[in-house]
Amino acid sequence: MKYSVSPVVRVAVDVKNANDLPKLVEGLKKLSKSDPLVQCITEESGEHIIAGCGELHVEICLKDLVEEYAKCEIKKGDPVVTYKETITAESNQMCLSKSPNKHNRLHCKGKPLGDELSNDIEEEKVGPKTETKERSKMLIDGDRYPDHAWEKDDTQKIWSFGPNTNGPNMLVDVAKGVQFLNEIKDSMEAAWQWATREGAMCDENMRGVRVDIHDVTLHADAIHRGGGQIIPTARRVFYACELTAEPAFQEPIFLCEIQTPDDVVGGIYQTLTQRRGIVISEEPIPGTPLVNMKAHLPVGESFGFTQALRAATSGRAFPQCVFDHWELMTGNPLEAGTKSNEIVEGIRKRKGLKAGVPALDNFVDKL
Repeated sequence: MKYSVSPVVRVAVDVKNANDLPKLVEGLKKLSKSDPLVQCITEESGEHIIAGCGELHVEICLKDLVEEYAKCEIKKGDPVVTYKETITAESNQMCLSKSPNKHNRLHCKGKPLGDELSNDIEEEKVGPKTETKERSKMLIDGDRYPDHAWEKDDTQKIWSFGPNTNGPNMLVDVAKGVQFLNEIKDSMEAAWQWATREGAMCDENMRGVRVDIHDVTLHADAIHRGGGQIIPTARRVFYACELTAEPAFQEPIFLCEIQTPDDVVGGIYQTLTQRRGIVISEEPIPGTPLVNMKAHLPVGESFGFTQALRAATSGRAFPQCVFDHWELMTGNPLEAGTKSNEIVEGIRKRKGLKAGVPALDNFVDKL
């Protein structure tokens, strides 16, 4: 079954006693069978991660895991929020990468897809399963995506969606009359899936990125343009496209519905503003002294929100949070001292990567 809720809150779990590790692994398997919404992932660093759709959901899963499935003591990390990497402008240069044997060159540029299109892909209105003609019609439509309307030729040559072949990133071939281009299509697609799954800044998923392949110089001999040469090169050029196109973060936002008596509304506004929340509507429920409020609250600020709200209204407000959309974060993640940069450093530290975003020189080659 497909669920409309995406798991946005993640908690790392570990065993207190090393001998219990097999129990934990068994327990996680049972947990993911029992609740279709939970994702149990093992990261490359070896930590086990439980992803759920909210703080309460994850807590219940952990309780079940300890008492029911694993039956051993576990220690849990702090809850972590998933961010997505995106770009906000067109690449300021043509990015060139050479293959390890120096015989193949890829020239690419990055562009933002736009929010409306990213959302449509996630809701599967546009995607790899849509018919090509229908998809072309939708993408050329200027009313639907006013800032990001497509050229007709480009819509015919969408090579791949990523990550997982249906994500909101597109690899487009805009090159005209290049030899052997279709022979490296598979390698480029493999690299695209890899690059969009682990972005350049901190190995998070990309979202809303479109990369255009402008020109390719390939070796005439098929042996010298195999996957081993093309995949790492393509991945580097995709990263370069991301870093030259003003990269930014998107953070998940909850839609928070609060039912409350109208005399404690002040406390709610106060609690929300402390957590960067924005109230979008406030309607009285006819015939009762209650008010129905809707607000957007960043998932990163939502931990402990329920308790804070109850404290501020002496337990009379009931919040319900569901994941609503992704929103662009202000600030440049490549600039030290901004909020986005702190997030990058935090994620890289957690994943055990080298501190600091890799420099552009790692991905771009000179002519």
